[in-house]
Amino acid sequence: MGIRIEKVDLPGIGVRHDLVTVGGRRISVVSHRDGERDLGVFDEDDPDRCRDTIPLSDDEAAALADVLGASVMLSRLTSLSDDTAGLYTEQIALPTDSPYLNHTLGDTKARTRTHASIVAIMRDGVVIPSPTPTEPLRAGDVIVVVGTREGLDGVARLLANGPN
Repeated sequence: MGIRIEKVDLPGIGVRHDLVTVGGRRISVVSHRDGERDLGVFDEDDPDRCRDTIPLSDDEAAALADVLGASVMLSRLTSLSDDTAGLYTEQIALPTDSPYLNHTLGDTKARTRTHASIVAIMRDGVVIPSPTPTEPLRAGDVIVVVGTREGLDGVARLLANGPN
């Protein structure tokens, strides 16, 4: 079954988009003509009755979209490795004593040295997808890597010990 999104025009208000989950739950986003938006959660027993609405500021809506988008991206990366023999996805915590701490991602030359790709950095609950070589590496970062088992091990060693 595909994802079903219903669009409902709300005269004088704006538009409502409803997502009906596989389990039959309804969630909506009301986009008001003045730019405001509300997230609506519908009653489980009566899918026509909105149980609660949550107003979202621009920053809150953007943050929610980022979190949902990031989790979907990581899930798809994981499923990619499930479907491809010999390709793995791993999350590697940047060691607190890494020689690359506060240096750029490009300084690691990880892809050249290990033949594995750093596809995202998770920092403070936010995912940075497709980080550029100029992205700094910070304490607490978790590096998302795709490659062979040997490549992933190589990235872990590189981040911990440097190129030696």
